[in-house]
Amino acid sequence: MAGGLNKNISTNSGIFSKVLLVFTVGILAWGYQSIQPPPNKLPGSPSGPTITGPRIKLKDGRHLAYKERGISKDTAKYKIIFLYPFGSCRHDPVVDSHLSQKLIEELRIYIVNFDRPGHGKSDPHPSRILKSLTSDIEELADQLKLGPKFYIIGYSIGGGLSWSCLKYIPHRLAGVALLTPTINYWWPSFPASLSTEAWSQMMARDRWAFLVIHYAPWLSYWWNTQTWFPGLSIIANTLVLSQQDKEIAHFLDLSNTGYARQQGDAESIHREIAVAFGNWEFDPMDMENPFLNDEAFVHLWQGDEDGAIPVTLQRYLVQRLPWIRYHELPGSGHMFPFLDGMFDKIVRVMLTGE
Repeated sequence: MAGGLNKNISTNSGIFSKVLLVFTVGILAWGYQSIQPPPNKLPGSPSGPTITGPRIKLKDGRHLAYKERGISKDTAKYKIIFLYPFGSCRHDPVVDSHLSQKLIEELRIYIVNFDRPGHGKSDPHPSRILKSLTSDIEELADQLKLGPKFYIIGYSIGGGLSWSCLKYIPHRLAGVALLTPTINYWWPSFPASLSTEAWSQMMARDRWAFLVIHYAPWLSYWWNTQTWFPGLSIIANTLVLSQQDKEIAHFLDLSNTGYARQQGDAESIHREIAVAFGNWEFDPMDMENPFLNDEAFVHLWQGDEDGAIPVTLQRYLVQRLPWIRYHELPGSGHMFPFLDGMFDKIVRVMLTGE
């Protein structure tokens, strides 16, 4: 009898183990499925956005959509590529509404803005890194025949990408303006005490979100879309604003937000954040002046009440890079380029030094 009992127990244990294995595999499969973002809506596909406006075809077969403003590039004196901030696109209102026609005609300016991969009408690039994005910029300049050198203006996350242009294609740059450029808290040159202080002043929700984005980017989309606890404030539109930013926000045109994200949030804004706050291939503070003969200049503009980019870290960065021409704006927040006349001033200073 005991042998039969042991046999039954053994049989039942085997069945239980198989059930437990199936259950575990099911839970893991469900968990994996739940953290996967929805498929990207490719431009021109049945479920994706209709292709409108001009695009170039890159060497790897992808397409970049772009938008030109100003006078003809064939007669322009200054040619600028604008790199827009988080959540925006080639129709960015800074360029469309705050670069005056008067300045365009006075200085003979041509300016082009393009949808970065996965934004608007540009094809996605799931493995994109800073270097590949810089290659896209150079290829855009070549296909549009902007000449051997051009100017770069980068705002916020676009400012972070400007560092990559300075690193990889300085020989193509006639000048650069970085407008409150993104800071990556993991750049090794920041003193631990300084970065820790800036980190501690951040909202708890953002600290958790940045840790996930940096160390587990594959989990970023799920983290910032689940409803159990709050995700990154800039994605949730709950960023802490300065008084000046609150006033600007009242009249800020955000009508193009849907355009920027029409392929899906995962491939546009979430991958954009992952590139900006992931592991950079270089530390900007290790860079040497690429313009030793003053053939070009780099300007950095920062508001001292910016709720997104800590001014303390920006100040340290420009101390480490004395060749940067630093412009700190008292009382200004993250949206200072939208102030009346400010973008014209930034462009004029970059192009003429006035």
